[in-house]
Amino acid sequence: MNLLSSLAFTSVLALYTLASCGQTKSKERKTMQTQENIPVVQTASTENEIQTATFGAGCFWCVEAVFQQLDGVKTVASGYTGGKTENPTYKQICTGNTGHAEVIQITYDPQVVTFPELLEVFWQTHDPTTLNRQGADVGTQYRSAIFYHTPGQKELAEKYKRELDASGAFNNPIVTEITPIGKFYKAEDYHQNYYNLNSSQPYCSFVITPKLEKIKKFFGDKQKAAN
Repeated sequence: MNLLSSLAFTSVLALYTLASCGQTKSKERKTMQTQENIPVVQTASTENEIQTATFGAGCFWCVEAVFQQLDGVKTVASGYTGGKTENPTYKQICTGNTGHAEVIQITYDPQVVTFPELLEVFWQTHDPTTLNRQGADVGTQYRSAIFYHTPGQKELAEKYKRELDASGAFNNPIVTEITPIGKFYKAEDYHQNYYNLNSSQPYCSFVITPKLEKIKKFFGDKQKAAN
């Protein structure tokens, strides 16, 4: 399904969230609305090289699990970027004082999945209108952010953001940060591939599993084939 050519959603991905990663409070996310016929800028020709993209959209356990589903995505690593603290730990990140965001950094084949398609999934799998929070996950580390790697990524992200705001796709203005990528610090090993290794954990069951079910429903044509 292409958000930019056929936005048939009226209630896309009502997201459910408990609390911050590892906690157990529950809070229901509001339904995000979209409208039809938002145009898109096409990416420039980039040969067949594997490319990199970095997104922050709340708890990286959720974002990692979402992008692992997409055909053309080669690797997904959870980590930290956007701040000044060198070699941050998860404990430091959780204070909200490092300036870093929880992010996922992916490598992808643009011949299979394009950057506009990645943006499509990014915008529709979190609420980009809440500043420094996703549901009950609160703090600057949970901010909505696109850390661009090329001028082309910056142009596409900024254009897409403008068009979504102008379309009234969301009830409130988009606050997503669009900024150049700095140093990316890979998170501790236990954060990697988190959902696949901990799917029965309460946060995974109540927050991530419903999100993946909605990904299958609305973006099934972009999912990797089942093994």
